[in-house]
Amino acid sequence: MSNEKPKQFELIVFDWDGTLFDSTALITHCIQASAVDLGLPRPSDVDASYVIGMGLADALAHAVPGLPPERHQELSLRFRHHYLADQHLLTLFKGSLEMLAALKSRRHLLAVATGKNRRGLDEVLATVELQGMFDATRTADETAGKPDPTMLLELMAQLDVAPERTLMIGDTTHDLQLAANAGTASVGVSYGAHDHGSFAALKPLHIAHSMADLHEWLVQNA
Repeated sequence: MSNEKPKQFELIVFDWDGTLFDSTALITHCIQASAVDLGLPRPSDVDASYVIGMGLADALAHAVPGLPPERHQELSLRFRHHYLADQHLLTLFKGSLEMLAALKSRRHLLAVATGKNRRGLDEVLATVELQGMFDATRTADETAGKPDPTMLLELMAQLDVAPERTLMIGDTTHDLQLAANAGTASVGVSYGAHDHGSFAALKPLHIAHSMADLHEWLVQNA
């Protein structure tokens, strides 16, 4: 007879940037540099990091609100220029792979719901250590962006898991609001883009202050 603790959640869905991937600082810098390239005021660190997790077009429109809509594509191209120049410097947070492997060994289904586009996510998931790790993924360019519940609802439908058996994990209020809108539980992480003081109203089950904290909580409670 197995002594393994029964799983509370069958499906665990992760945000990518700022939750598993240590990219918050670079994305913030790229948004700021893109605005300056276009002769616009440099967004503050708070304003630039707030939009992380949204789809790129929505994020840039929020971070640089004075830009006319007809110039959004120009801003997006500058963002991609800066991001592609330095994306090789990015890595998973230390301990991410070990945590994901532990969850796989407990037979959880794992998924990603991200504001990245499909091409960008597929590039990072193509690394050897991540191949086969996730059972399903959704990106902002192929469905509605956060906090619209569509990407989470689609993941649950694809994997045939009910909302009460699904847990969403992210570093922003966009992620936690996504979970609330889709009727699932959530966990916040404080080491990403948003100040975790804003998480309380969205009632996450836990706020993890490190990858080790998240790993321990998931193994004990998920």
